Amino acid sequence: MVTGIPHPNRLVALVYRSKLMDEPTSGPLTRPHPLTHEVGAALHSGVLGPLRLGVSESAEGVSIAPKIRTVMAMLLVHADQVVPLSAFMRELWRERPPATGLRTLQTYILNCRKTLSQLTGCPSAQVAREILVTGAGGYGLKGDHLRLDWLDFQRLKNLGTRALERGESLAGIALLDDALELWRGDALVDTPAGPVLDSKRRFFEESRLDAITLRAEAQIKAGLHQRAIAQLAAETTMHPLHEGLHAQYVRALALGGRRAEALEVLRSLRTRLVSEIGIEPGTPLKDLQLAILSSEFGAA
Repeated sequence: MVTGIPHPNRLVALVYRSKLMDEPTSGPLTRPHPLTHEVGAALHSGVLGPLRLGVSESAEGVSIAPKIRTVMAMLLVHADQVVPLSAFMRELWRERPPATGLRTLQTYILNCRKTLSQLTGCPSAQVAREILVTGAGGYGLKGDHLRLDWLDFQRLKNLGTRALERGESLAGIALLDDALELWRGDALVDTPAGPVLDSKRRFFEESRLDAITLRAEAQIKAGLHQRAIAQLAAETTMHPLHEGLHAQYVRALALGGRRAEALEVLRSLRTRLVSEIGIEPGTPLKDLQLAILSSEFGAA
């Protein structure tokens, strides 16, 4: 852990803003007045794995019906924004919403407010005024009393990236470790998703893979080959066709003196690429194989 940088699990009631998400919105929510019924702690919400929501850092999964879970997820991934009614309708029913769709959506919002009321201890009417509010043409969840794991992840990833850019390798690696520890599985793995949440899932996963790539590159440059090998072994198992992750895994193995294993990883990857999707490995992997064979990496 980097001294002076608080771990996200020790942060209390901090709100992180992100301008990285660009889904349709009617605009930012106006800042609320302070809650008249004081909330004892921030709501801890998680989308980097099964959907979870609670008042402690060990918040459990949310026990709500699937479509209500979809509505809650839409609110969480667009915190501090108004989500248009049309976006909710499309997410819930694609292009064929029922005639009663709007009324049903209102019922789902009511159920979300009841859940938030139970968690915070605030009356439902107060939740409707100050937490899950009705905006211009939609609904929005205000982030003042939320801890959002995906915003914590983005913040730590950005801090780690900037540390690496300044040449602070160990600090950057530690921050990226902290960011990646926030993941509990595939994003929103238990939540029925339409086009918007599917795009968010892809965004989150690409951002996670980018953080893994940055960390592995920094570890290799810092000579931390064994750490990189251990982490990349797991990641390449989860992403058996990802050429970038495999390239880093092979580099770490070769630089760690394990050239035979590195070549076997390349051979296995080529077999999978050819048999499963009908393509040969890209030029970077071919060049890497030639470099290993010519003893440019690792011990003889």
